[in-house]
Amino acid sequence: MSRRFWLEVALFGIVPCVPGTREPALEPGFVSETFARVNVVGASGSGKSTFAKQLAVGLGLPMIEMDALFWNPNWSEPSDAVFFERVRSALARPRWVLDGNYDRTVPIKWQHVTAVIWLDYSLPRTLLQGLRRALFRAWTRAELWPGTGNRESFRITFFSKKSILLWALRSHGKLRTRYGERMTDPAFARIAFYRLRSPAEARAFLSGLAQRP
Repeated sequence: MSRRFWLEVALFGIVPCVPGTREPALEPGFVSETFARVNVVGASGSGKSTFAKQLAVGLGLPMIEMDALFWNPNWSEPSDAVFFERVRSALARPRWVLDGNYDRTVPIKWQHVTAVIWLDYSLPRTLLQGLRRALFRAWTRAELWPGTGNRESFRITFFSKKSILLWALRSHGKLRTRYGERMTDPAFARIAFYRLRSPAEARAFLSGLAQRP
C-alpha cells in the first residue's frame, strides 16, 4: 500500500475509498424520486464530501462539489454572477447529488431539489474531523480540484484568515440555526429533510436507503 493510503488510515481511523478495501455503502443503481436531486449540507469538517460520494455511488448519480464550482486557480474567488452560472449549468441535468452549503445559492440549488441531508454533528467532532482532513491535505499537498492548483498548507490551515478550522469554529452555530429554521419553513415544505446527528446515524441512513425497495 502507498504512503498516502496509510496516512488516511492513521488520520481518519477508517480505510479510505480504495478499490478492494471498503464495502459499498449502498447498492448501485437504486434511485427514487425522493432522492433524485439531493443536497448534502453541514458544517465544515462534518464529512459532507465523503457522505455525498458514497450516496452518489449508491444511487448511481453524478456527484457535484460546490467548492469545485466556486474556487478559481490560486484560491481566487469568482463573482457571484460567474459562480451562479456555474451552479445553474451543473444542476441542469435531471438527477444529481450536490455537496455544499453556499447559502446565497439556495434560490438556485433548491429550486428543483427533492431532498436535503443535513450532517448536524457536534462542534468538537467537526473540528476534530476538520483538523484531521487539513493535516492530511497539508502533508500530501494534493491538488484539491483538478486544474486549479489549489492545495492546503500548514500556513493556510493554522496561520491564515482563510483557515478552514477558523471558518468551522465561526460558522457552526450559524449553520445549525439556519438549517433548523429551514426544516420547518413552509417555503421549503415540498423538500424532504433528513437530519443526521452522528457518523453512526449517517452510516445507518445509507444502509437503510440501500435496503429500500
